[in-house]
Amino acid sequence: MDGSVRLEEVVMRFGDFTAIEKTSLTIGSGEFFSFLGPSGCGKTTLLNMISGFLTPSEGQVLIGGEAMGKVSVNRRPTAMIFQNLALFPLMTVFENIEFGLEVRGVDKRTRREASERLLALVALEGSGPKMVTELSGGQKQRVAIARALAVEPRVLLLDEPLSALDLKLRQHMRAELKAIQRKTGITFIYITHDQGEALTMSDRVAVMSAGRIQQVADPMTLYRSPATGFVAAFVGENNRIRATVIDAEGERVRLDAGSLGELAGRAVGEPRLHNGDSAVLFVRPEHLRPVGEDVSGPRFQATIEAVHFEGAWVMLETRLEAFGELLRVQLGHEVSRQYTDALAVGQRMAFGYDPADAVVLPDDGSPMVDEATGEMVETEQRTKRAGDSHA
Repeated sequence: MDGSVRLEEVVMRFGDFTAIEKTSLTIGSGEFFSFLGPSGCGKTTLLNMISGFLTPSEGQVLIGGEAMGKVSVNRRPTAMIFQNLALFPLMTVFENIEFGLEVRGVDKRTRREASERLLALVALEGSGPKMVTELSGGQKQRVAIARALAVEPRVLLLDEPLSALDLKLRQHMRAELKAIQRKTGITFIYITHDQGEALTMSDRVAVMSAGRIQQVADPMTLYRSPATGFVAAFVGENNRIRATVIDAEGERVRLDAGSLGELAGRAVGEPRLHNGDSAVLFVRPEHLRPVGEDVSGPRFQATIEAVHFEGAWVMLETRLEAFGELLRVQLGHEVSRQYTDALAVGQRMAFGYDPADAVVLPDDGSPMVDEATGEMVETEQRTKRAGDSHA
């Protein structure tokens, strides 16, 4: 069955507000595809257009090559798992899974065979007679998946289904969902604001901000080669340094970072950088390391303000001496052991990095993450806030 989904120049407006800017996208049949972004970015609106709960203001949605404009929700080859799961608490597990089949007029014997097969698929054999209220959170998630799969959809839509679970269970269910998707071969379209979920499970991810798709790529490409400042800031943790391009020949870019001196990084994406352009250097905490005076290459002089032991690594919060900005440094177990005596609040250290591990992007005013609140703010707001704090 063709479970491909194509969005052709879809737009969604609510009165004067445009929730989804003009968007075109193709999701392959059998793909695990995620929409990732902060609350209010439009990802659930896109999911509702695919399911039929919303009709695009412009453009069209196609599933399996067929336009869905005149196809009602209950006739689309889709099934949805909601954030609250929407299981029927007064029904048994069997009755929950078989509900959609019963509505379609499927006979009792066939319904029971299907529900038993699906319970085996989600590793809940023998749980059919139980009431839903007797199940744990993870078991309820599996029942919701089995119920959605019972109607044999070509596309399964999942709207943040793991958000209510604790961390350990979320991590376990990520693996379960991916395994189920591989076994069934059904197209999964997953909505989340949790980058860990998106990167762990997805074949490809669309990162969204303010109703626009910023980048579509496989998880490794998103992490290593973000196309915009927003993607670099939202996917994983990144340190950001604004600077001016002084040499942009080839992939390696040299930057003038003012009081921080000359820095360097790797140019990615479009538009290309030119000498004199304003740019942002992104360096992930795990790519920084303590260096001595005899080590060449770009470096930051900083003072340690906090040391957080997190088991497999140590996270340092440091303050750039010549710039005033916060710099986060993540040290693995072996490295942190070498510098045990130096990793103390108030200590001054130099941290270097390999320019191949740092990304340089145009300073295009993309919304970024505010370190203090975790919220998305415009670049000019961040600049003003930084200026106020340094005044």
